[in-house]
Amino acid sequence: MAIVVDVDVMLARRKMAVGTLAERVGITPANLAVLKNGRAKAVRFTTLDAICRVLECQPGDVLRWEPDEPEATA
Repeated sequence: MAIVVDVDVMLARRKMAVGTLAERVGITPANLAVLKNGRAKAVRFTTLDAICRVLECQPGDVLRWEPDEPEATA
């Protein structure tokens, strides 16, 4: 996937546990883990807003785009 989620990086910078962030954001730790591990298909703007508010960061601090590797041609 071209979108990379860096929530774990921001958690480390803020010295915050996943459970603490989940509680403050108002989502389950399991749903935060799905997002954090890059398995989420979507994220609500309200959730992204809450994550940024709690971590005191910008959306670009937790989400970034990386191009897919080009397929080899024969």
